[in-house]
Parts: sequence; structure tokens; C-alpha cells
Amino acid sequence: MGLKVPYLPSLTSASTGSEIRSALSTISLQPLAMVNWKEYYYVPKVGFKIAYTDESILLYYEVSEKHIRAAYLHSNEPVYRDSCVEFFISFDGSNYYNFEFNCIGTMLLAYGNEQVDQRKLASPDEISNIYRDTNICSAPDGVTWNLTANIPFKIFKEDDVQSLKGKECSANFYKCGDDLPIPHFLSWTAINHPKPNFHLPAFFGTLRFL
Repeated sequence: MGLKVPYLPSLTSASTGSEIRSALSTISLQPLAMVNWKEYYYVPKVGFKIAYTDESILLYYEVSEKHIRAAYLHSNEPVYRDSCVEFFISFDGSNYYNFEFNCIGTMLLAYGNEQVDQRKLASPDEISNIYRDTNICSAPDGVTWNLTANIPFKIFKEDDVQSLKGKECSANFYKCGDDLPIPHFLSWTAINHPKPNFHLPAFFGTLRFL
């Protein structure tokens, strides 16, 4: 699966909140709804947008789900147990960065290969350089929330990213909630593995930066 990533020259790594959402308003939401493990059948409604600037990658997620959880407040805690959206990206096809955000913006960030116990966690200072904004609202059948993030290229320090224009890389997008009343594990591209595991770059899709 592939996705073309639009370029937004009017924004920078310092752009925030409504400015980002306004610039992304003309970009269609991409569905995030792949069920890879039948025993985890629940499918919250999730969509995402991605774009880039001369200095950063922009992300936006929109979620509607029955339950919400935000137990983790500190960087690199296991936010995947909360109401969580994730973005994994690789520039060499093997090593990758995993950005994991709970519904209040708490982040886990690490780098390495698919041997999860060997991955290197980013420092809280590095994570603080990533802008995050979330909005949560009650809905008749549960909760809706969205997350906006601005990831500066300097975060990709293992790859020395100076520009993404015209480049391709591999990536995947996820929605999970390990400790929610109805656990779920959704992905953008299909994952052929016997049990839930997002750390499998062999199943990443392709991002083409325009």
C-alpha cells in the first residue's frame, strides 16, 4: 500500500494547533481500519492525515470510540495501553522510529530494529521538541478525540534528515488500546502475524513525499 504525502510550504516545525489543522483541511482522511487478528474484532472509527514541511512531518488523527483511557502522563510510559494512535517510520527499510501518542498527548518514542527489547528510547528532552495537541469530546455512543502533532526533522537524528522532498520511505499507522474494556489493534496496512505485533517493518506501506 502506498500514500502520497503532500508538501505544505507555508508551515514550519514551529507551527501549532489550529494553524496545522487549517492547512490540513483540504487533505482527505485516510481510513485506519485493518483488523489483522479476528479475536480483536472491535473497530473504532479512525482516520489520519499526514503532510510535511521544509522542517517537519505533520500528523493528524481523528478517533471515535466507545471507551477512552488516559492513565499515563509521563514520556515513554506504555501509552499503547491507553487510547492510543501510533506512527512508525523507517528511512532504511529496517530500523525505524515508533511514535506512540495517547489521547492526552503523552508520548513514547524509540528507535531501532524489530527486536523491541533492544530499541533505544528517546529522552524526555527530545520528546518535548515534538508539538502535540489533543481535543476530547463526549458523543452519544462514546467519545471522539483528535491529535495533532508536528515532528521536526531533528528528531530523526539516526538518519540526518535534511529534506523529504521527492523521497520514499516505509511506514505504518496504528490505533490500539491494550487495556481498554474492548482491546483493539488496527493498522493502515495488513499484518500477517499470528498475534498482535506492530513492530514488523516487513509489513509497512510506502510513503511518497511529493
